[in-house]
Amino acid sequence: MAAAPAAPPPSSKGSLREDLTCAICCDLFQEPVMLSCMHHFCKACISRYWRGTLGPVTCPQCRKEFRSKQFQTNYLVAAMVDKVRSSSSDTYIRNLEKQLSAALQSHNSRKEDLLCTIRKDRDKMDIIKRVGADLQGCVKSEFRALHQILEEEENHTLDQLRREEAEELEKVQRHLEAAELAVRELEDNIKLLQQSNITLNTLIKCVLILRPCVEVNVAPDFDVSAFSGKYLAPLQYITWRRMFKALKPGPAALTFDAETAHPSIHVSRDKTVAVECDAMTPQPSNSKRFVQCVNILASQAFQSGRHYWEVEVGSSPKWDLGVASETVDRRTRIKLSPENGYWTLRLRNGSEYWAGTQPWTRLQLGSPPQRIGVYLDCDERKVAFYNADDMSPLCLFSKGPRGKVFPFFSPCISENGQKPHPMKLLHGALSG
Repeated sequence: MAAAPAAPPPSSKGSLREDLTCAICCDLFQEPVMLSCMHHFCKACISRYWRGTLGPVTCPQCRKEFRSKQFQTNYLVAAMVDKVRSSSSDTYIRNLEKQLSAALQSHNSRKEDLLCTIRKDRDKMDIIKRVGADLQGCVKSEFRALHQILEEEENHTLDQLRREEAEELEKVQRHLEAAELAVRELEDNIKLLQQSNITLNTLIKCVLILRPCVEVNVAPDFDVSAFSGKYLAPLQYITWRRMFKALKPGPAALTFDAETAHPSIHVSRDKTVAVECDAMTPQPSNSKRFVQCVNILASQAFQSGRHYWEVEVGSSPKWDLGVASETVDRRTRIKLSPENGYWTLRLRNGSEYWAGTQPWTRLQLGSPPQRIGVYLDCDERKVAFYNADDMSPLCLFSKGPRGKVFPFFSPCISENGQKPHPMKLLHGALSG
């Protein structure tokens, strides 16, 4: 006579029901929520339990104290309760195994994503260290000529660079540590999910003790140009200006080229001041002159070495300045952008500063500069703009011009009867 099939252990279903029973209402969970201590309760039950409590609250089971009334809905446990109510144990176990398999696949995928993030973080840290080391070498070479009398200034600048490098590294380090912590917790969950011979009870407990995944914020960005800008020269002049703030004018040896000026621009006799006029002055036609736009170039051209000049813009509400390629089209109206041979800084409406990129990039300045410094490194193809009042960096073009370029200026057309404001070149020179 064949033996009857073995009945499931009488405690299995009872144990399952106990695991899915709220310790407050002693009934199956309704909208189960999980506290930070991993205990589960009905949402309504724990809300009533904490009602009227000011300050820290506690878990009804383990008495662990929490600073705030926080919990999270456990949809997996909610689904298990629904299955217990509506399905047999065998069907429920099959569905639960599917859910655990899906959870395992999700955890593995999340782990791969985080490992990829960690690799990117480590690569980014290498970039920061390499750029920091390169910048230290640049700073040291700039200070070498003045090292004896400027040793204190050099050490101050290097300390600032190391501090900023450390701050950038710390940002990435915090993100790296958060990602590694998330991976460790995912690995713990994966070990639980991969256990063999899982019984009904262990399946339920496995679900209940799964740790919620730690959220990892978006990796902090590292802008090499922004990090490097203030250390990429003209360091000697910046330091000199800090020592001799009262010395004016600054280092520029430029003059305006009247033959390039739009007919509505008047150039002073000494060729250091350019101002827009109401009426156009008849000028001899030549291929150098700007015809459509109120622009003018300097007489001096550069195609190698490093150069710096300053322009006094005063309180003018509108202007453009920078550098222009020798080959720009001077007969038509063209948008000022690097693609068209212009690397410029512009002001509009008295307070809107823009870098002449494509499209334009809005700049946030602490105070409106009265003088603008322009730094051109032909060999490194860099164009940088400074507030010449305090030598704070305004913007940097890291992919500057090739070939011969001219300092470029545009006082722009005055609007609504406003008095035209002149642009003035301040004399001095820094080149190498």
